[in-house]
Amino acid sequence: MKCDHPRLSRRISLGSAACTCLASTAVLILFALTPLYVPLLLSGQTQRSPVLPHLTDITHSSGIQFNHVAIPQKYITEEISGGVLLIDYDRDGWLDIYFTNSPTLEMALAGRKVKSALYHNNHDGTFTDVTERAGVGFPCAWPMGGAVGDYNNDGWPDMYITCLGRNTLYKNNGDGTFTDVTDQAGVADSRWSTGAAFGDYDGDGWVDLFVAHYVDYHWSDLAKLPSFLLCPLKGVMIPCGPQGLPGAGDSLYHNNRDGTFTNVSKQSGVSDPEGRYGLGVVWSDFSNSGRPDLYVANDSTPNFLYRNDGNGHFTEIGFESGTAVSGEGAAQGSMGVAIADYLRNGRFSIVVTNLMDEPDTLYRNEGNSHFTDVSFPAGLGRDTLPYVGWGTVFVDLDNDGWPDLFLVNGHISPNVDNIGFGAGYLQPPLLFLNQRNGTFRNISKEAGSAIQTPLLSRGAAFGDLDNDGNVDIVIENLDGPPMVLRNDGGNQNNWITLELAGIKSNRLALGARVEVVTGNLTQVDEVRSGGSYLSQNDLRVHFGLGKADRVDRVEIHWPSGSTETIKGLAVNRFYGIKEGAGIVPFDEIRPHKAEAPAGPSRSAPGSRLSIDSQILNRQH
Repeated sequence: MKCDHPRLSRRISLGSAACTCLASTAVLILFALTPLYVPLLLSGQTQRSPVLPHLTDITHSSGIQFNHVAIPQKYITEEISGGVLLIDYDRDGWLDIYFTNSPTLEMALAGRKVKSALYHNNHDGTFTDVTERAGVGFPCAWPMGGAVGDYNNDGWPDMYITCLGRNTLYKNNGDGTFTDVTDQAGVADSRWSTGAAFGDYDGDGWVDLFVAHYVDYHWSDLAKLPSFLLCPLKGVMIPCGPQGLPGAGDSLYHNNRDGTFTNVSKQSGVSDPEGRYGLGVVWSDFSNSGRPDLYVANDSTPNFLYRNDGNGHFTEIGFESGTAVSGEGAAQGSMGVAIADYLRNGRFSIVVTNLMDEPDTLYRNEGNSHFTDVSFPAGLGRDTLPYVGWGTVFVDLDNDGWPDLFLVNGHISPNVDNIGFGAGYLQPPLLFLNQRNGTFRNISKEAGSAIQTPLLSRGAAFGDLDNDGNVDIVIENLDGPPMVLRNDGGNQNNWITLELAGIKSNRLALGARVEVVTGNLTQVDEVRSGGSYLSQNDLRVHFGLGKADRVDRVEIHWPSGSTETIKGLAVNRFYGIKEGAGIVPFDEIRPHKAEAPAGPSRSAPGSRLSIDSQILNRQH
């Protein structure tokens, strides 16, 4: 039997059983037969706050006037761009926003470019367009998305922008401007690049770079795209998916510590010789080994989970771990990826967004590199089936200490409005509130009118834009303006936010694992580059604390291998933490304009520190 969808016609073999395909009825039957997983509830954490998070659209009042040009029409290139990066590029403690932009195919063939945009945070709820001065308006002819990392350890966050065609590495000069150092660094990568993420996979104190690729098409192939076929969906024609097209493989670049990188994709085991269609990318230590593993969401083909073997090599364990395909054994149209310890058991689980008729998938981490698809029993499966999912973030919007889940959606063709099936072409975001028992509740219609607006969304990123302790969200939409969602809170819950700086570890502390203990609740998170869909979240680590009025302990497992403990912190504060020194003023972890690039110190900090309570309230 074949599914009536160009990207769902995937036959799977189950032992000697006949070929079958994923269908929503089969999924619902499986849900009925699957036991609901309910973890032990922690004392004092069993009741939901009566006040729900409220998200307000402040795009217009923020002064952001960006518009993404490309609109899905009939070509695959127009469907999948639109990443957004949150980056404190001037290190003033306030998040700035970089929007990627891409043209229509007709514009590209005519040699016309469109401008991406960098907006500086004015500290008052507004933003100023600084694109021209920063020199980041035209990274390439067809930008896709990007990631943030400090590749030269000078303390200034750099940007890597992925493209159809040559990618761009923007070196942050520390004076409000960026320089294109792509060719010198050796990371141009002319294939069709999508997701990217920086991570120090070998623990040498310098971040490396992974880049996923989609279809094996190059800028010179654009003229061939008008000959692409359309495929039938419920009686209407939409752009065909990537099946049958050649995949491009993936790239891992090792940092040489001198401003250059070496492509080590093949010897490290992550080159993707099968040519799957990579999109979302994230580094995370799924096995608590102290080494970052790598997850790649692949469109229409099985996803990758690369286990870091600790010797410069990775072993692909997607099928073995249960994260390659759905629980029913079907490869899905996977796009975005989010990571969190949503059960508060110390293990990072994975959410992957998928195509319509494929539920967004929640892979629950069982430990020992084993995951279980719990999408339906956790309450996500049914409500996400009608949508085409893209960007996704785990974020504690109500500061109760339990990460909630936010997803953005939008179809690939306006023709779907003619079939009377699914959620339509423009689709609203979805917000699921963590119920603290292994399940989520859809509160999309209870969190404000803004997220009930149908959009054509792609990228999404979270960060505290106004530094009020409530985490906000930025959405990039195709064919129109973005949406900046201010989290208005209202629940009076407490929080802390930590900004880390490596010394022996890489400067931005990418890969650092942070544990926060308040009473009987232990929360775990990481500093991560990449993630969501072609986007970058806030590199500061935020923890909601509920009604706890004191943080008993913060424990940081640095990428260098050292562990640092800080006790007795006041709540509702931003803290700067320097590897080996504990809490310090922010001037000690942020670079100064005159600071020359320097590598990490080779002197090992103390293996463990216990620091008395220090209260350093960030002043802005």
